Amino acid sequence: MKFSHFFRLTVAISTSGIGGTGFAAPDLTNYPNLPPTEVVTRVLQSNLSVQAATGQIRVEEANRSRLEAGHYEWNVRLGGQQRRSKPAAGTDERFNEWNAAIERPLRLPGKAGLDGEIGAAGVSLAETARGDALHETSRNLLKSWFVWLKESASAAQWAEQLALLDKQAKGIQRRQQLGDAARLEAIQAEAALAQAEAALAQARVRQQTAGEDLRRRYPGLPLVAQNTIAEPTPINGNETDWINAILEHSHELDLARGETRRAQIVAGRASRDRLPDPTFGLHVSNERAGEDQVFGAYISIPLPGGARRAGSDAALAQADVAGRREAFTTQKITAESAMLYQSANAALSTWQASRGAAERLGQAADMTARAYQLGEGSLNDLLTARRLANEAQLAARLSQLDALELRYRLLLDAHRLWVMDEEKHASD
Repeated sequence: MKFSHFFRLTVAISTSGIGGTGFAAPDLTNYPNLPPTEVVTRVLQSNLSVQAATGQIRVEEANRSRLEAGHYEWNVRLGGQQRRSKPAAGTDERFNEWNAAIERPLRLPGKAGLDGEIGAAGVSLAETARGDALHETSRNLLKSWFVWLKESASAAQWAEQLALLDKQAKGIQRRQQLGDAARLEAIQAEAALAQAEAALAQARVRQQTAGEDLRRRYPGLPLVAQNTIAEPTPINGNETDWINAILEHSHELDLARGETRRAQIVAGRASRDRLPDPTFGLHVSNERAGEDQVFGAYISIPLPGGARRAGSDAALAQADVAGRREAFTTQKITAESAMLYQSANAALSTWQASRGAAERLGQAADMTARAYQLGEGSLNDLLTARRLANEAQLAARLSQLDALELRYRLLLDAHRLWVMDEEKHASD
């Protein structure tokens, strides 16, 4: 097969990217060399880590209800006693007495609202965590998918090389039978053929291993062999635009911001707890066998100590830590996004250079083959040329897939690929 056939363009990659005014609308159609988008959506939604993150939302919703209700519950007290009276004259007197009380702590003004905000912040964090789980699963799927594609491309390349060497070995055998080739040449051709068979066997094992990993991790994902590799296209937009887009849609950064927001609310709530909540109650008692009946009300107020002050200080310090973690997360994502953008651009140039080198080495191998047929070259030269051409063609295939993978990873992190987060999608 001609080397140019390896790079036959099946379908143009979506040019969704960044222009001078920002992103265009997300393209939700299928992408070259990727599974169908609807299949990917179904597989990701059924992923166990995503389902676990979805279940955590229900946990936080219940926790929000608990915080809104508070631990301020009615408490009933019942008691009984026997009174023994010893008058100065006469016999002792005994009386059965009882008492009852009902009481409830009162949440001071402002605390209920903060408790509700803490609960709502927890739900928001759980929803963001679900989006983060979905995104991380998408990243892992994309990475595993391209591992399989690269191993498949390697197996295909070695299969083509094997077919070429097999044809060559058979030709040399016929020439030997006709007395036009030495026994050494036949041995060299057979050795090259055996090496190609071993390399093909290893490539197929790696391909099967990568495919099995995909099947195990992402059940329902079809592994359809792809005979062509789409041609990567340049990255639209500059580095700053892509960094801003990734920061805007980063679930990891949203989680850090949410943690900061919740820590600030918790700090405010702890500050208010430095003033204890009072407990109000009503009580009734029956004394001297009913001769005396007592009704009353009472209020109980804890006296604040060092523990409340320390708790408030710790919450304030925790809010400061959360803010610093948010700043670190922003710095980390910015650096990673810049590196990803640079890598995606560099991968395109690398592939173009690899393709050019492979085409020239392929031409050189063809010319060496013609020279050998005309008796103007040695078989060793031909085998060396074939080996170099095969290595260059394989490197070009893999660099082409690298360029595609990095482009898709850039689109994925900017939420331009496999958009499944409804909240984020609606805000675009």
